[in-house]
Amino acid sequence: MQIFMALLAGLIFGIGLIISGMANPAKVIGFLDLGGKWDPSLAFVMGGAICVGLIAFSAAARRSKTLLGEPLRLPQAKQIDKRLVFGGLAFGVGWGLAGYCPGPALASLVIGNSKTIIFVTAMVLGMAIFELLERYKGKS
Repeated sequence: MQIFMALLAGLIFGIGLIISGMANPAKVIGFLDLGGKWDPSLAFVMGGAICVGLIAFSAAARRSKTLLGEPLRLPQAKQIDKRLVFGGLAFGVGWGLAGYCPGPALASLVIGNSKTIIFVTAMVLGMAIFELLERYKGKS
């Protein structure tokens, strides 16, 4: 049941990204182009997501189990550290250069665009390298 719910949530998220136009890299790059023809629509999508997230995390903070009865594990970190800063910078630079972040890139795979496939391949390789480095650091 848990896998089905994860699939359903991912499907709803992906459909939302496609409907909102956020799976289109030109939309993202238009938002980041402050000196040219700026497209503010991404700000409205982000604002809506933040509002939904605030409500959801507020409700989740009062629970100890998920709706499926599993233990609820929310992020515990409260401090801004260098991993967060550098991770955010890497994410932002990649997002700005490619026009994709992970969710929209995965949703765009259905289109079969070669640029999307290259981006997702690079993203997965980057995650694999990160995991290998984390395991290596854990053994030292």
